[in-house]
Amino acid sequence: MNRAPLIFLGVFAALAFSWAGLVLAPQIQIGGQGQKLVQGGDTLYPARRSGMAQQGAAVYVSLGCVYCHSQQVQPREWGYDNARGWGKRRSVAQDYLFDEPVQLGARRVGPDLSNVGLRFTNETFFLEFLYNPQMHHPGSTMPPFPFLFDRRRIGKTPSPDALKLPQQFAPEAGYEVVPKSGARKLAAYLVSLQSEAPLFEAPWPKAKRTNAPPAALDTNAPPGTATNAAPATNASAAAATNAPTK
Repeated sequence: MNRAPLIFLGVFAALAFSWAGLVLAPQIQIGGQGQKLVQGGDTLYPARRSGMAQQGAAVYVSLGCVYCHSQQVQPREWGYDNARGWGKRRSVAQDYLFDEPVQLGARRVGPDLSNVGLRFTNETFFLEFLYNPQMHHPGSTMPPFPFLFDRRRIGKTPSPDALKLPQQFAPEAGYEVVPKSGARKLAAYLVSLQSEAPLFEAPWPKAKRTNAPPAALDTNAPPGTATNAAPATNASAAAATNAPTK
């Protein structure tokens, strides 16, 4: 009996079920997600990025920032990520609803950027950091991106967009550094990276309990009700002393 057709059908069915479980089902479950209400509020999350920030995401991808920075608050390193101020809760699929491609990242040569827009809210900071990271973090291993800026001679009046650089980072006298369009778009994207909204599936964690004893015994009894607390001594109430009675 030729079993080849049965073997073929069995292999095909196994591959089909595997594809449906690993690819199709997650796409139906996660791919169809929409904006959700923030837990305890009436704001939809996530909000769509502005046009400037969306264009900045393309610059972020083109520069390969994902090779040194992640965008995910990892649950297995929750205590570490939380202590570093990288997020109040773990990252979930909802955070990346409008991101394509998603820049999760796998390495952390630099800090996680999931909520960098909450740590630094001023685009000027990012522009200065992109021009020369040493300006804000001496010893940083991040390379500068001078090609995102124009170094040009100052005209009749300085450009209002020119960076105000410390003397050791400023160009020679008579010149100024002005961000190009790509730098401004990238800075807008970095400011938009904010994913701390509490969600039903990812609420903010509760404060950790300590092992310190409570200030007072906590009971469910109303005030004034007797408790099972032991007396202060082992002596009976009637025998205050060991002296014999007269």
